[in-house]
Amino acid sequence: MSRIPQHFIDDLMSRADIVETIGNRVPLKKAGREFKACCPFHDEKTPSFTVSPAKQFYHCFGCGAHGTALTFLMEHDHMEFVDAVEELARELGVEVPRESGGPARRPADDLYAVMDKAADFFRQQLKGNKTAVDYLRSRGLDGETAAGFGIGYAPARWDALIDHIGATEQHLRQMSACGLIIERDQGGWYDRFRDRIMFPIRDARGRTIAFGGRVMGDGEPKYLNSPETRLFHKGRELYGLYEARLALRDIPMLLVVEGYMDVVGLAQAGIRWAVATLGTATTGDHLHRLFRITDTVVFCFDGDRAGRQAAWRALESALPGLTDGRQMRFLFLPDGEDPDSLVRKEGAAEFEHRVEKAVPLSDYLLEHLQSQVDMSSLDGRARMAELARPLVGRIPEGIYRDLLIRRLAGTIGMEEDRLARILRGDRSADARFRPATRGSPAPPSARSSLVRQAIALALHHPGAAARAEIPEGLASVELKGIPLLLELLEICKDNPDIGTAGLLERWRERPEHPHLLTLAATELLVSEEVAGTVIEDTLGQIVHRAGPDRRAEDLLSKARGPGLNTDEKEELRELLARGSRTASRDHKSR
Repeated sequence: MSRIPQHFIDDLMSRADIVETIGNRVPLKKAGREFKACCPFHDEKTPSFTVSPAKQFYHCFGCGAHGTALTFLMEHDHMEFVDAVEELARELGVEVPRESGGPARRPADDLYAVMDKAADFFRQQLKGNKTAVDYLRSRGLDGETAAGFGIGYAPARWDALIDHIGATEQHLRQMSACGLIIERDQGGWYDRFRDRIMFPIRDARGRTIAFGGRVMGDGEPKYLNSPETRLFHKGRELYGLYEARLALRDIPMLLVVEGYMDVVGLAQAGIRWAVATLGTATTGDHLHRLFRITDTVVFCFDGDRAGRQAAWRALESALPGLTDGRQMRFLFLPDGEDPDSLVRKEGAAEFEHRVEKAVPLSDYLLEHLQSQVDMSSLDGRARMAELARPLVGRIPEGIYRDLLIRRLAGTIGMEEDRLARILRGDRSADARFRPATRGSPAPPSARSSLVRQAIALALHHPGAAARAEIPEGLASVELKGIPLLLELLEICKDNPDIGTAGLLERWRERPEHPHLLTLAATELLVSEEVAGTVIEDTLGQIVHRAGPDRRAEDLLSKARGPGLNTDEKEELRELLARGSRTASRDHKSR
């Protein structure tokens, strides 16, 4: 298998901007020289997730998650290493080279190929099935739109797709991994999708990763989606997002609807900025993806009780991402209508007018809370404030949150400053009394070895390490960690532009990688200006102490054997006393 050259990964890490990579997925807020956010890897109300532009490194003080931009893509976007490299390269607009000159084949490549074969098969089957074509025509869909979305048809057979792709053990295993077939209890396999209109779900690169199948009659379930697979995570993907980005260079807003036919019907009417969730409630990951593309998101729901419940769940998911400049609105449709039927009935212009009049999130939030209480009573208004407290607490600090508090205070008849203090006090209390989370990194021990300190310094300040003078005799020191330290220093000197993230990636496949990540996450109170001097001093101390330490070990060994003469006993006593004084001095200096 061909490999990605190490020099390319080094260059990629030096050019990547971890703030941009993470900021496209998590709302970051500037905090001094770093950026902060609520951690995307565990639930929290007070931000403990930090991103360092200088080190190109992220760390959560709550759950202990940390790593480079590649690590984040692997953990947050559920990518394999090579996929993460390709995604980061795509964001930078560069091609990924291979040492053997050709693209490396990975298991995921084979699964994408199987999905492409399935999508092509379903498209071909649609052309020859009059019932399916007539159904789409009855829904007002034309051939050009159907082709643009790759719509197909799954035959009403138990093994049509298996026959097309192949029934070998390898093919069956791959189709199963893609969620295309199901194993029978009594043995054998059968097609998951049968006698359904097929909607391919594409990722950001246009690759088919899943399918949605819709019945043409009254069967159940009305929609059948692919299960979660290695390629498909329904809590992240949005149907129609690839097609919207393909059709529009600039997307001023995105409309989130509930069904595949809604997206397709709106697109045919000229509204190319609609997407749909895939049989699940709107998640934080969905919103991160939406707000990477636009600052305005409009949710479109039925006006019935189920639609309003879905709208409220979407609102709750959206609150942590409501940074200044982002807008979210809610559009509720007339009873019995969906976007597809409504746009065909009244036309695109009238439908767009409805979108323009959609209810802002702040209005919907306050209206919903007021409907839960008796606003004519003091108790009711107090109850509304209590219902609002956790919701407002999830909104990031900023202008939007301040304005919402002002409106809330006016609604319940309370002084704005007092309400703001109560809400802030609640949030600070949460932060003050929040128990420590398991997995939080412990502060560095005062007894950390000099070698460990030197490794940490080289990781945090690779530029200074590249310029530092290595003392003679360091390579002969017999202490744990010296080979790792020497390799680190050598890499820094051979690659003077390498950064912390680049160094960490050099060790990704080696057992020392987790320990280096922990050291990179440890705060060092050493500035770049003095780092070179501190590194040289630390290396010098390692060499200086190694001689006396080895002599003391030799004397102790001899004492346990044939014994020591008078001069040797005095020498050992002096060496041990010197070691004790040095340890005490080091402890006080820390």
